[in-house]
Amino acid sequence: MYIPPANAVNDPGALRDFIRRYSFATLITATDGAPVATHLPLLLEDRGDQGALVGHLARGNPQWRAFDGRAEALVIFSGPHAYISPAWYETHPSVPTWNYMVAHVYGAPRVVEDEAAVRRHLLALITHFESGRAHPFEPSYEEDYLRGMMRGVVAFELPIARIEGKFKLSQNRDATDRAHVTEALAASDAQDERGVAAAMRALGLAPSS
Repeated sequence: MYIPPANAVNDPGALRDFIRRYSFATLITATDGAPVATHLPLLLEDRGDQGALVGHLARGNPQWRAFDGRAEALVIFSGPHAYISPAWYETHPSVPTWNYMVAHVYGAPRVVEDEAAVRRHLLALITHFESGRAHPFEPSYEEDYLRGMMRGVVAFELPIARIEGKFKLSQNRDATDRAHVTEALAASDAQDERGVAAAMRALGLAPSS
């Protein structure tokens, strides 16, 4: 990924927080020289040097057959993004651009065969996304139903080899232009645009409000 120095995110803690917050990812591998992608939720576990991503595919999805623990895959996590109009700048002439936040994770996925580990993963995934809800769903499945659910998926883990982070949030503009961009985005009806404004403020790129 092309990352100008001003947009690079090198804080491992910030990258882990980003991955956990925006956990619906795009998993990309290659089969016979052709790219293959699946969109799926992934959990980040703190183990090994940099952690590991854990997830599952439908057994009918052939992508899992490439998970041999040797071939590297790319996982993309995307945060809020927004079109940036030059009408918001005081500096002219200027061109339109796009603000966004992404993390790229690299590693070699491998299939998890252990039934107990697969069971823990599926229940942990439900618990993770139900947490914080007013009335969370309790995964109290009958054993036959749970075993059937497990037969329909292929669980995998991806030990993280490296992570690249890029937050492109108008760092190349002066403080006045960044303030105008943030104000315009914060006033938007679009959730992503408000999310970009919130990120710019959280990172100290614009006044808090």
